[in-house]
Amino acid sequence: MSEKILVVDDEQWVVSTVRQYLEQAGFEVVAAYDGETALAQFEKHKPDLIVLDWMLPSLDGLSVAERIRTTSTVPIIMLTARTDEEDRLDGFETGIDDYVVKPFSARELEARVRAVLRPSAERASPVVEVGDLKLDRDQRRLWVRDEPVELSAMAFDLLAFLMTHPGRVFTRLELLEAVRGETYGSFERAIDSHVKRIRQRIERDPHRPEHLVTVFGIGYRLTAETGR
Repeated sequence: MSEKILVVDDEQWVVSTVRQYLEQAGFEVVAAYDGETALAQFEKHKPDLIVLDWMLPSLDGLSVAERIRTTSTVPIIMLTARTDEEDRLDGFETGIDDYVVKPFSARELEARVRAVLRPSAERASPVVEVGDLKLDRDQRRLWVRDEPVELSAMAFDLLAFLMTHPGRVFTRLELLEAVRGETYGSFERAIDSHVKRIRQRIERDPHRPEHLVTVFGIGYRLTAETGR
């Protein structure tokens, strides 16, 4: 069964172009042209991924993403003409998985879609346990101290990668390349936003992390044991 993608943009020619290209690539495409319709289509079709324009009438893309994130971790790729770093970081804080900057090529968008949908963790055993964290890559489920916890697609892939390399220090760029590969063209500070969201889910005190720790001047490390 092909993956279903919800494409949301108020410009019909953009939706038409993206739909045609993604359908030729083997995906099923559902369309919406404004924020409210996007939410309705999301509830009706339960897509595997959303391509979402930031500048939508009445309800903008960031607001749509915020509403979806209250109930779902479905991957979201934001289409935007905004190049300001703070704007894009706001999106990552909301739980956006990737950005594609307008104008873009349909081929680039397809590559980003495949990168976000692709399971990125190493494929030894699907279940990984580190301390009181347990993660199932096949079912894309996470338990913290035996309690189920949900993460966005990007945050899940990032944590899965770190859990397969406990104790090892990675730079931000290494983490970006590990979870998204060469097609992930965003900037390194995006990792900080995802780390913040992961800490909010897995740490007893996100301001004093025991699991996912900062190695100043280098990057991040997932500790093999808490309190280290």
